[in-house]
Amino acid sequence: MEERKAHRKVRTGTVTSTKMDKTVVVRVTRYDTHPLYGKRIVKAKKYTAHDEANECRNGDLVTIGETRPLSKTKRWTLLEIVRRAPVFDLVGENGGEA
Repeated sequence: MEERKAHRKVRTGTVTSTKMDKTVVVRVTRYDTHPLYGKRIVKAKKYTAHDEANECRNGDLVTIGETRPLSKTKRWTLLEIVRRAPVFDLVGENGGEA
């Protein structure tokens, strides 16, 4: 008799915060239709996900997967970084001198 694997939920979203150690906040957006007017509405939810290597940065497009509870709010883990966010140099080319 073969064993059945549990199908865990997978979401794709954008990293909005990396201020915590080994934790990222991911904003997942979805589109819903208004029940009366039929217009598409953007709905968003934030998930706290575990990032073991602290490899994410703000703006990255990532895939997260459901896991066992890791802390009070963490129930998701980072599966992969789909697209890296561009890095902008805040200091000018000549070292910030005018």
